[in-house]
Amino acid sequence: MTPLFQYEDDREASSAAKVRALEALLIEKGVIGSDSVDAVLQHFETVAGPFNGAKIVARAWVDPAFKQRLVEDTPKAIAELDLPAGMAGAEGEHMAAVANGDGVHNLIICTLCSCYPWPVLGLPPYWYKDPVFRARGVREPRAVLREFGVDVPTETEVKVWDSSAQIRWFVVPERPANTEHLGEQELAALVTPESMMGVALVASPAAT
Repeated sequence: MTPLFQYEDDREASSAAKVRALEALLIEKGVIGSDSVDAVLQHFETVAGPFNGAKIVARAWVDPAFKQRLVEDTPKAIAELDLPAGMAGAEGEHMAAVANGDGVHNLIICTLCSCYPWPVLGLPPYWYKDPVFRARGVREPRAVLREFGVDVPTETEVKVWDSSAQIRWFVVPERPANTEHLGEQELAALVTPESMMGVALVASPAAT
């Protein structure tokens, strides 16, 4: 996605090999069943993931009152929607939303580790857990955003929100132009996990 962090070319393959070896050992020792990993993967493919966050953002775009409730009491507002059970479950405790708008752009990091609102964003990407991103995100957020392709105007304030076990942040990005004719489902299809982390903007249909 960005040259901000450099990894070995075989990082993905190497990590996958280690995971398979660990899985095989845990199964052999009787710690997990042979279908345990598949069940977890299916959960993040069908129940907990960025598709939930996209639905939340789309509703906020079309319903200003819901957006206000979302930033005031995020769990309560999320509970209004027809989303899978468990939005406040593992890694979803104490979720809080912040909204981009005129004069403000929000960036989400976790300086301590990799706390992340899994129910609405899915699993965190490699770079989110990288110590370089975590440190630079606090120290020089504008520079980091530029490297992700987001050039924030000087007059726009950049707010950095630090997720933790006590609170897990996500961003309601600005609604892109030329989307007045789109319904919620179509709007949700435009939303990316990166935009809900603040490291990307949502592109308008004309720009895709």
